[in-house]
Amino acid sequence: MSDGDEAQGLRRLEVSRHGVAAEDLVAVEAPVALVLNGISHAVMLATPCELEAFALGFALSEGLLASRAECYGIDVAEAADGRYEVRLEVAAAAEMRMKERRRALAGRTGCGLCGIESLAALDLAPAPLVDPRPVDPAAIARALAQLPERQLLNRRSGAHHAAAWAAPDGALAEVMEDVGRHNALDKLLGARLRAGADLRDGFVLMTSRASSELVLKTVRLGVPGLATISAPTSLAVDLARRCGAQLYGFCRGDAAVRYA
Repeated sequence: MSDGDEAQGLRRLEVSRHGVAAEDLVAVEAPVALVLNGISHAVMLATPCELEAFALGFALSEGLLASRAECYGIDVAEAADGRYEVRLEVAAAAEMRMKERRRALAGRTGCGLCGIESLAALDLAPAPLVDPRPVDPAAIARALAQLPERQLLNRRSGAHHAAAWAAPDGALAEVMEDVGRHNALDKLLGARLRAGADLRDGFVLMTSRASSELVLKTVRLGVPGLATISAPTSLAVDLARRCGAQLYGFCRGDAAVRYA
C-alpha cells in the first residue's frame, strides 16, 4: 500500500490471482462522522477523499443548511484507526434544524433515509422546481460518452460510483466518486456549490439506479434533471413528477428512458 493510493481512496493489497501472487487495488471504505457545532449528527461509510465537499453537500441536500452561507467553516480530522471526523461550524438556525431532525445513520453505505425516528420525519414533498431548464437526451448521451475516462478511481478499483455534473450541452464539468452513490452525489453538489456554480444550469449523471433519495437531494438544491445508467424506483418517479424534475433512466449509449 502506498500513501498516495490511500489518499486517493484506494488501498493496495497482496492477493492471489489464479493461484499466482499479485497485487490489487480495492476501494477504501471508512466511517466518516459528520459533526455540526460539536454535535455528532451522522456516521456514514464513505471513500475518505473530498470530505469537505461531501460534508457541505450532505448538509445542504439533507436540508440541515438553508444555504451555503450558514456554513462558516469545515475541518477534517483523521483518527489513527482509520476513522474520520468532519466538523462543520454552522449558524445557530442550522444547529436548531439539526436538533429537530436528529438521526443516526450508522452501518450502511450512503443510505439516505435509514435511522429517521418516525414516518412524520420523512420529507417527501419538497418545493417544486421553478421553470427548470429542459434536459436534452442528446446532451445526456454526450455526457455519458465522456464519463468512463473521468472515473479514475473506479477504473482502478471497480467499486466506486460516479456522480457527474454536465452542462446543458452535455460537456462534463466535474466528476466525484465514492463507494456510496449518495455520497458521490453529495460530494458533487458540495463541490459545485463551493465553486459558486449555479445548480439550475445543467444536470446530474450517475452510474447507479435512480432512488428517491437521489431525486430528493437534487430537487432540494434546484437541479433540473437527473440521469442514471440504471432504472429508477417508483417513489423516485413519483417525486420527480410531483416536483417538476426531469428524470431519465437506462442511459446507455444513445438510449435513455424519460420517466418524468
